[in-house]
Amino acid sequence: LLHPRLYAHSFFNSKDIPFLAMFVVALFLAHRAFRRDRIGAFALLGVGVGVLVNLRIMGVVLLAAIPALRALDFAFARGWPERKRIILSAGAFALSAGLVFFTLLPYLWADPVGHAVEWWTKLSNHPTVPHELFRGAQYWSDEFPADYVPTWFSITSPPFALALGLIGAAAVLIRAARAPGIAARRGTPQFGLLLVGCVAAPVAAVMLLNANIYDGWRHVYFLWAPFSLLAVYGLGRLLSALGGRVPQAAVYGAAGAGLAATVVSAALIHPNQQAYFNFLADRVTPEHLAMGWHIGIPGHIRRQMLEWISDNVDLFSSAPEARPKSLRAPWLKSEKAAATLPDATRARIASLSNYHLGMHIPGQQGKWSQSGRVLHSVNVYNNMVLTIETMDDLRAVHESTLSREPILDAAFDVYRLDDAVALVMEPCAPSFIEGGAVTLRAIPVDARDLPPWREGERFEPRYFDRVRYGALFDGKCVASLPLPSYPVAAIEVEWSPPLPDGGDAPDAMRRAKTEGRLLARSFYDVHLADGELVYIQENCDPLQTEHSFFLDIYPRRVTDLPEDRRARGFERSWFAFHRQRGAFVGDACVALFSLPDYPVAGFRTGQRGGGNGNLWRASFSANPEPYRAVHRAAASSEPVARSVFDIHVSDDALVYVKEPCDQADTEARFFLHVVPRSEDDLPEDRREYGFNGLDFDFFLNGAWIDGKCAARVALPDYPVASIRTGQHISGEREIWRAEFAVGR
Repeated sequence: LLHPRLYAHSFFNSKDIPFLAMFVVALFLAHRAFRRDRIGAFALLGVGVGVLVNLRIMGVVLLAAIPALRALDFAFARGWPERKRIILSAGAFALSAGLVFFTLLPYLWADPVGHAVEWWTKLSNHPTVPHELFRGAQYWSDEFPADYVPTWFSITSPPFALALGLIGAAAVLIRAARAPGIAARRGTPQFGLLLVGCVAAPVAAVMLLNANIYDGWRHVYFLWAPFSLLAVYGLGRLLSALGGRVPQAAVYGAAGAGLAATVVSAALIHPNQQAYFNFLADRVTPEHLAMGWHIGIPGHIRRQMLEWISDNVDLFSSAPEARPKSLRAPWLKSEKAAATLPDATRARIASLSNYHLGMHIPGQQGKWSQSGRVLHSVNVYNNMVLTIETMDDLRAVHESTLSREPILDAAFDVYRLDDAVALVMEPCAPSFIEGGAVTLRAIPVDARDLPPWREGERFEPRYFDRVRYGALFDGKCVASLPLPSYPVAAIEVEWSPPLPDGGDAPDAMRRAKTEGRLLARSFYDVHLADGELVYIQENCDPLQTEHSFFLDIYPRRVTDLPEDRRARGFERSWFAFHRQRGAFVGDACVALFSLPDYPVAGFRTGQRGGGNGNLWRASFSANPEPYRAVHRAAASSEPVARSVFDIHVSDDALVYVKEPCDQADTEARFFLHVVPRSEDDLPEDRREYGFNGLDFDFFLNGAWIDGKCAARVALPDYPVASIRTGQHISGEREIWRAEFAVGR
């Protein structure tokens, strides 16, 4: 309640706040267990820690700390009865924590050790989140400076609590340095060391593992639990250190003033506590913060947007003609709601009826609806969240073009009207209207009609925002640009950024279908032709072209990649349909992407949907032809195992074959566990497991060919006893498994 950021996140953060709450419970159970020193108390502590680790992997901080503290207690114990009790309590803790953790995480059931290792490694291999503001610069989440978490922790926490927490941590460490024997024994000093470790160890782990932490320090909000207890301890030590020289009332009064300052500042910015910064941020003004720091999850903005709609909008209103003239826009709830609009907007509402409510969702790609003529916008914390728009006059413009021939056939068909130029595109996507401008150059019949400052020039350029002068409806984009009042002899139109007018897309589509190679069938069919990937979707919906495309290119030699991408093993590119060689060809959507000049092994591509999910994704080999021979060779022999895929052994390699096969069958990752005859042949880091893990992605080792799937994976050169293989969905389930002896 008294930490503004945590209070704000408690309304919309369903991961980090529950973990913080459970961390408080676990710390309480730890304090209780060490104070009582009973087997049952430690068993209950194990249940709490098991739940904690299941919620977030950072719970291993306590999972490791409790046995370490028990080991210290064992070292300082007097006599066998006390040591026996310590051993039994530590065992009860480990057993209950392990059982709860294993029971609550079915992902571990199939392969407890392997999946636990994979789960831990993902802490530092979390998907990268692009372009977050930190100290005024843009960073990817795997490129943040080492002080990312300490900086965010410092500038977004209440200053009085920061000061007391640091005092408490310093007091614990100083006391431990002066009397390490006392600090190591069970009691308040030892619990203080536990709190310091719970703060310092996770921060150090994030720095050393270069973990993908983003959105401020929300992934480690649990730090506030031990830090708050250190702050309380710091207040107590401060009172002791002052030794009566300063009245206790003054110390408590200062702490109360710190609390009050936090409460007042949080109340002043309510409900935007998510954007709370303290005076340690270099300049605490909304404008500066918006330019220098990532504000974070915009749930507070959505709340204010919904509140505005609730107060002013009636989504289930009667027909416009049945309402008072001033309320003919069907969403205005009352005269009071109408009064919130500017006079000019209300005048338009009184004369026109067909309006559009555009809800712009901060933090999301795209909008719930598309822009037309913007009459009024509602802004919340410097974010436009809602617009009132009209399209009536543009429908009339479009109807007037139906009986005319265009004067220019390009990205937009351009029509000359009596007093305007009309631009029409069909089919059309919202981005062709939003975020761009049109330049209209009207060349007069008589140059003397130009303004005096245009003397000697051919035309007067006029610039129009496509959002304010255009609209999207019924799959068409329509814009109307007024002409000057003087007679016009000729017109030039230019749109910026440039829009595709088809270009070489029709020819590329023809080549891809007749001469190219079909690599993938998915949401888009992906062809390879003349060094280009050609994405084709027949009968496409223009709205679907709004989603960004991603393309991961896996080279045959990792050294062909830029140095900063070699660790990943692929190069990722993003492109937008309407900005980079995308075009509508009849009813089809066609997008082109030129490949690099180095040899390519495979691709992963798709489109990002709403939030962080994928609208679609496909993985495929860059050259499927060699796998035709692999499939033919396998067809002439009996498989050593039959399952979802038939598995053959050929020339010291495994060959996976499925027929019929869909590319969806190959999306899940394959696991391959090779058990040698002699464990000495295994790499040292694999000997404890008894097998070598050669897991692989199908598209880098195989191909989809005419309804068949074939992949080839070379076996190691040492003698092999048996093999386990199959497919699994990481973090979810095993799809299929086959086990067989090899004898080679």
